[in-house]
Amino acid sequence: MREEAVAVRLVEGRVIVTRFDFAPGAETGWHRHGDDGVITAITDCQMRLEEPAREVPMPAGSACRRDAGVGHNGINAGTVPMRFMGIGLKG
Repeated sequence: MREEAVAVRLVEGRVIVTRFDFAPGAETGWHRHGDDGVITAITDCQMRLEEPAREVPMPAGSACRRDAGVGHNGINAGTVPMRFMGIGLKG
């Protein structure tokens, strides 16, 4: 069993903003996103998504979108801590 990533809810309203902090090897656990959203890397992130498995390197400052209904487990596949912001757009 992997260590769990730390999720800190920063804003909740028309948008939900959550900071995620991952030690090396930490994971989010399996989850399904209920809303569309955006992920923004604060640090360089070597993320492994099990959905099925694929590596998703995200350099610091980069962003990507995610669709509602996507289910996966996010894992820090790197050797250093990683941090990103998740912004959920309420429908």
